[in-house]
Amino acid sequence: MKKFIQTLKNIWTIEELRNKILVTLLLVFIYRLGAHIVLPGIDPNKLNTFSQNSQKGLLGLFDTFAGGAFSNASILALGIMPYISASIFMQLMTILVPSMQKIQKEGDSGRKKINQWTRYLTAAVTLLQAGTFVAYLTNQNRDALIPAYQPYFWISTVIILTAGTLFVMWLGEKIQDKGLGNGTSIIIMVGILARLPQSFMQEFAAKNVRGGGGLIFFLIEIAVLIAIILGLIILVQGVRKIPVNYAKQIVGNRQFTGARQFLPLKVNAAGVMPIIFAQAIMFLPTLFSFTSLESGQGIARIFSDHSNVWYMVIYGVMVVAFTFLYTALIFNPKQISDSLKQSNGFIPGVKPGQPTTDYIGQIMDRITLPGAIFLAVVGILPGLAQRAGVTPQFSTFFGGTSLLIMVGVILDTLQQIETHLLMRQYDGLMKSGRIQGRQTSSPVSL
Repeated sequence: MKKFIQTLKNIWTIEELRNKILVTLLLVFIYRLGAHIVLPGIDPNKLNTFSQNSQKGLLGLFDTFAGGAFSNASILALGIMPYISASIFMQLMTILVPSMQKIQKEGDSGRKKINQWTRYLTAAVTLLQAGTFVAYLTNQNRDALIPAYQPYFWISTVIILTAGTLFVMWLGEKIQDKGLGNGTSIIIMVGILARLPQSFMQEFAAKNVRGGGGLIFFLIEIAVLIAIILGLIILVQGVRKIPVNYAKQIVGNRQFTGARQFLPLKVNAAGVMPIIFAQAIMFLPTLFSFTSLESGQGIARIFSDHSNVWYMVIYGVMVVAFTFLYTALIFNPKQISDSLKQSNGFIPGVKPGQPTTDYIGQIMDRITLPGAIFLAVVGILPGLAQRAGVTPQFSTFFGGTSLLIMVGVILDTLQQIETHLLMRQYDGLMKSGRIQGRQTSSPVSL
């Protein structure tokens, strides 16, 4: 306890770190304040039906990332998700399109171009989603609209929602520049955590009704949740180190003896992207399928129900497949092999060139498989928790994108704090070793 208090004092004594933390807290407070400002032309006292429907199924997942702003019909109802969608698209283009790869390799000027295109694409995506939001709102809860304002409601809401998303994007960039951590990731994490107290109390109230047995079950749920978080920490930080020897080098008249180092390969190199891609594909049947099954529920209903067995099976398989696909896109064994060869490095017992490329690829496939399976299990855990009796809102914290984002962002933020402490010759946050973050600034590597 004394060490923890002393660490907090050390953090506060570093002026740069203190200012970053205060700026981050201020910008996060502004974001959370905007999430509770209702759109003009809406009576907030008549939003009960809309709020309840917006917390179910796919919209409930969207509302989780928006921190409840969607169900509140606030000026920030669309949140940061249009920017995330645009960023994912642009990231894929830089991987798949050669001309985009060249622009990305131009350095700061190339990144600025891509960032500017991402902003334009964000505005376009937001306009489309804002129009859809207005249609959904008017259909679901027309009584909440103020009659005198209805002639202006559509155009004003689209403009305000678009401006709100661009404002949240700006907040994320300011946190990135002047605050602490990845701004976009921080905003998403805060939105997810904002739902945790309410979900926690609802789950406790639901189990408290059952009496003593319900409270024991609630404690078991908390223990399982902690175990899942610990497993995710291991997954996020897990690496496989391959020994690399460097040959003797002769520079001028001096001979330098090569040293042994290690090539780290991440168990979960794809991060949260496979889960995001799998969810996007699973959403498609709800858009065009109206076929009725024997149960009368319809395919669309099945694919929007996270607790459905077929949903979990298909979803898990897709997460595994997307994990290997995305890892293959971002991880290039040949590039690593060429870099080792250029620096006179080699893996003991493996010939340089193509054998080294094949060896690194085989190792990566072997460590990706268990990581992909664990990621798939994490993805379907909310559905399993819901089938086990956990309330739908609280079950989202048992896995899936929400929990993985929270764990990853918290580790990244703690790593940045620890870096500041170690640079000033203070003890780090952890007694044994440094915290291993993902070390990326990509807004979609959440």
